[in-house]
Amino acid sequence: MDTRIPTLAGVVALVLTLMTRPAAAHVDYVTDGPGAALDAVAFALSVLADPVNAAVFGVSGLAVTGGLAAYLWVRPTIADVVVLRDVLAGYADLVPWMLRLSVGLPLVGAGFQGYLFAPTVTFDPTASPLVRLLFIGLGFTLLFGLATRIVTAVGLVTYAWAVSVDPGVVLAMEYVPAFLALLILGGGRPSADHMLQQVASTDGTYYGRVDPVHHLKGFLDSATAPYRESVPVVVRVGMGVTFIYLGLFQKLADPGRSLLVVEKYDLTAVVPVDPGMWVLGAGLTETLVGLVLIFGFMTRGAAAVSFVLFTTTLFGLPDDPVLAHITLFGMASAVFTMGAGPLSFDEWFGRPARSDRGTAVSAD
Repeated sequence: MDTRIPTLAGVVALVLTLMTRPAAAHVDYVTDGPGAALDAVAFALSVLADPVNAAVFGVSGLAVTGGLAAYLWVRPTIADVVVLRDVLAGYADLVPWMLRLSVGLPLVGAGFQGYLFAPTVTFDPTASPLVRLLFIGLGFTLLFGLATRIVTAVGLVTYAWAVSVDPGVVLAMEYVPAFLALLILGGGRPSADHMLQQVASTDGTYYGRVDPVHHLKGFLDSATAPYRESVPVVVRVGMGVTFIYLGLFQKLADPGRSLLVVEKYDLTAVVPVDPGMWVLGAGLTETLVGLVLIFGFMTRGAAAVSFVLFTTTLFGLPDDPVLAHITLFGMASAVFTMGAGPLSFDEWFGRPARSDRGTAVSAD
């Protein structure tokens, strides 16, 4: 009997279990006001006190545990997965571009629509034109890839200022690891930075005679080179923390507000289970995905599952702001491309691609 079959079945069970849960969503983005004040522990115990609910959770837990146990026991090398990893490793130079798009687009939207990173923290664009111009300017320069490291540094300072103005900006915490990754990687290519660097560093060009910036860029590239290997860690851990915040603090710790989402979208008509099961299922799933990403276990699989969760959110919750999730989409794509990187279970236990350790290198 092929020993890869139980492992494959376990992986499929894990994916199906995650996909049948509610999609990841910022509860604050789709609800108005707080829900009923419910004790989180008492709520969870009351839901699991129902034998049907307990059985569903028990079967799901056994399926996931069995699948993971089979994977750890067999540890197969499937040729298709190996080839896929190596192909993804060849997309290394596109990671900065993915991150720039995923940060630049929502920043432009934030400036035009008038909010500070998180759609729930709004400002009047006509009364604060400089703030509006700041966000639009940050967004467009990142989209162009112009002075990327300087712009991301300004972005980090702006985020810190926004949190001091309104702690609700923490809902958009995914900007921080994305900014940090770009601060290390630079603009990559295609980008204005790469284009101008090539022109300025070529002997005999007019631009090279008048532009001193490319010397600074060369220095920054050399200074950040030792840290590029850590970019997968920064992105996956940042994404994992975001998932844990969504699952643990927004759902499991505040079940009353999460129940408002179930009621608003009539989710029990989609999957006919107890409303409390939706809340616990969503919270536990997002927390589990977050932990898997932080520890770097089956990282590309977790990134693929998170991408599916974001997509089903957009289809299932029609008024959930699309721009608010673009950064997480980009981060999931980057993690799927780079893999776990160092300081991960995958690197210690698995069989990484031939160049996984080098997938976060800028192509300047």
